Amino acid sequence: MSEDRMISSVFGTPIEDDGLILSGPLRSPRNMLSEQTYGGHASVHDDATAQTLGFKAAAIEGPTHFSQFVPLAHQLWGDRWLSEGGLSACYKMACHEGEEVRAFMARPKAGETQVAIWMTRADGAEILRGTASIGANNPPSAVEAKMAGLSPPDPFRVILRDVEMGASRPRVRVRLGYDDVMGDLYPFSLRQKLTTITEPSPLYGPNGSNPWGKPIIPFEMVSVLLHHLAASDPWVGAQPTVDMFVDQQIRMVAGPLFVDEDYEIERTVVALSGSRRTESCWVRTDVFRPDEQDVLATMLLNVASFKDLYPQYEETLASIRAASA
Repeated sequence: MSEDRMISSVFGTPIEDDGLILSGPLRSPRNMLSEQTYGGHASVHDDATAQTLGFKAAAIEGPTHFSQFVPLAHQLWGDRWLSEGGLSACYKMACHEGEEVRAFMARPKAGETQVAIWMTRADGAEILRGTASIGANNPPSAVEAKMAGLSPPDPFRVILRDVEMGASRPRVRVRLGYDDVMGDLYPFSLRQKLTTITEPSPLYGPNGSNPWGKPIIPFEMVSVLLHHLAASDPWVGAQPTVDMFVDQQIRMVAGPLFVDEDYEIERTVVALSGSRRTESCWVRTDVFRPDEQDVLATMLLNVASFKDLYPQYEETLASIRAASA
């Protein structure tokens, strides 16, 4: 099958199109969270901590990969995708600084508004798999489908023992400027991110060279804006923990979101789950203009806490079970 090669006019990204699949170039994303701390300790984005969990080095934060899909989605759906588009990803494998990864997106069939996406390392190992969509009338996304299939939460939880589904955080005002450092969770600024982002674009620049006349927040930095206050959520699990993003969805409803503008976010626990190694808290974050009711954007995020690194996890679990007998 013949293959076309083009350069995205908005991102400058080389895109290959074989008629069925769009793909971008191999990129080497940067880890900007090596100095991240929460609860007074290092995170999985620190080499030493990551190695205690069996990773060879620090993991690059999952939403960093979202930037490689944006030019592909824009190629399919144009500027409308920046206002009404979404990315939904189930992270499969950690990516480490220095590794090269490539983004793939299926072309929609007639009438489709949701397509498969996936990312592979240069050696073919799969980093993530999910969906990209435009508009509101779509089948369940990759993350929505996974969440719908969860079993009821284990009543015997250690890290999340005091966290309940439906817990919510009232609206709080947030803002992302070029030089704002977003706390201990995100020890870098948007300006610093734009020097390393895999797909730079004038859309993100201060000269307003886009249809909205003002700079938009990159998809991966929407994650920063919506999650940077997580450590002060009223339902934070027992500490200390080492956490990792496992599933994540960002969807624009009436976007995009803009640099240096005030927004309000509301956060809600929508699911609890677990695995042999982790306990997971799923949070939905809705974005509003101040004092307005219409949702501008949403994020679904599954953050998993590792049991192995919680002090005396098994002993605490046994105590909780005994107390309930």
